[in-house]
Amino acid sequence: MAVCLTKGQKVDLTKGNPGLKRILIGLGWDTNRYDGGHDFDLDAAAFLLGASGKVQRDADFVFYGNLSHVSGSVEHKGDNLTGDGEGDDETILVDLARIPADVQRIDFTVTIHESAERRQNFGQISNAYIRVLDVDSGRELIRYDLGEDYSIETAIVVAEIYRHGGEWKFNAIGSGFEGGLRALCQNFGVSV
Repeated sequence: MAVCLTKGQKVDLTKGNPGLKRILIGLGWDTNRYDGGHDFDLDAAAFLLGASGKVQRDADFVFYGNLSHVSGSVEHKGDNLTGDGEGDDETILVDLARIPADVQRIDFTVTIHESAERRQNFGQISNAYIRVLDVDSGRELIRYDLGEDYSIETAIVVAEIYRHGGEWKFNAIGSGFEGGLRALCQNFGVSV
């Protein structure tokens, strides 16, 4: 059974799961009733961060425009343009053994594509979650349901995995931003 977290909680990822090598980060959401004439296109991304809390190079940003990190450690499994259907809307595969030694944490984010033009924000989204699965066993290890406490935000740092004492831990963040993907990129040091 998965460990269910609330905002701000941290839990061991690898210590309690010896031999864990590959994880799948699944992100999902539903759209509230909305009559704006546009589909919601939410985009998951991963920022591989150094000790400074910033990317060390722009290629450390994995998203729909850069589906795989050069190390092969992080792979975005593709852009879902509508979020329709059940289950995970977008997924990111992480090979823990291949993460470069200079990467201290990986932040997982969700943004709303063209949010300003479409007049969309996370107040119009419900049932958003992130979950971590063991790729080899298919078992769900961690789940964090974001809740409905967003209004004007157009980007969210959902969660992160980070190194701690030779192990990987998971942190449920749920921090909202205005300014969409551009604001996140600036926050994490990606050239925009």
